[in-house]
Amino acid sequence: MPKNKMGQNFLIDLNLLDLIVQTAELSHSDSVLEVGTGTGSLTAKISDKAGALTSVELDLDFSRMAFELHSWRPNLSLMHHDILERKNEMNPGVMAEWERMTIARGCTSRKLVANLPYVVATPVIANLLIAGPTIDRMVVMVQWEMAERMMAQPSTKAYGSLAILVQALARVSIVRRLPPTAFWPQPKVDSAIIDIRPDPEMRKRIPDVAGFRAFLRDLYTQRRKSLRHALSGWPGGRREKKDVDAKLAEAGIDGASRAEAHDLAMHLRLYEIFGN
Repeated sequence: MPKNKMGQNFLIDLNLLDLIVQTAELSHSDSVLEVGTGTGSLTAKISDKAGALTSVELDLDFSRMAFELHSWRPNLSLMHHDILERKNEMNPGVMAEWERMTIARGCTSRKLVANLPYVVATPVIANLLIAGPTIDRMVVMVQWEMAERMMAQPSTKAYGSLAILVQALARVSIVRRLPPTAFWPQPKVDSAIIDIRPDPEMRKRIPDVAGFRAFLRDLYTQRRKSLRHALSGWPGGRREKKDVDAKLAEAGIDGASRAEAHDLAMHLRLYEIFGN
């Protein structure tokens, strides 16, 4: 039985499983990471198209089931592990196995294709964007609320550090919104298939991506405050208000405005000024 604490909701519409695989545009040159093997329905479809697949499942019962059903596939490595070692770090054992499969099968690109368990969706996407390995595409199922947060624009309720981070590093689009009836057991919220395409040229604008993520995290712990107050009352150490005011004035930025009112370009500018 699915376990709520692990965020297990299984997609039961086979047409939507096909849509995920089709959107990922898989070929034998692709080495895929799947997070949440579950019963292996999506696993089998990915394995049929990709050159290599590393699929990780935390639940021991489902891991055993998937092994019994699919371990015969030569391009598939099934792992019973937690995808995260800590919230801000991918499991190094899983990453090492994904790398081994990539090399062993002669693949030249990496993709994340998964019905992501809700409890790990945000850290998995963020960590892969930041820490690598270099990933060419992510086609994943997430809660609708998370899809909204990644696509959000300034001055909207969903806009925050996740939207800015993802939009700074990748191009994101929503492929399909899904009702609860597409899953078993039915969740209480809608879901979405999203297509995330990391862009190397966009990444070049940010020399220290991990530092930018930390900057955004600290900035948005105080999102209801003005920029002047948020930047001076910094979690990592207070700044003198007069210094903050001087730098904002020099950059032509209104210190009375809130961070959530500003677009990506302004956040990159703020990081350039205050990130070090």
